[in-house]
Amino acid sequence: MDKHLLDILACPTCKGPLIHDRERDELICRAERLAFPVRDGIPVMLEDEARKLTPDELDPA
Repeated sequence: MDKHLLDILACPTCKGPLIHDRERDELICRAERLAFPVRDGIPVMLEDEARKLTPDELDPA
């Protein structure tokens, strides 16, 4: 994920910052507890396409 693109993108629901999870290739919004997929290098910034994060994913031990 290009750093400049990540700096520009924001969560579509809360407008908060996103974190790139390279392992799963997702953009994470901790405030909304959502993970937006990245498909073929393109972030899918649709709430309907996002998955809910589990408490374990938010606070890994």
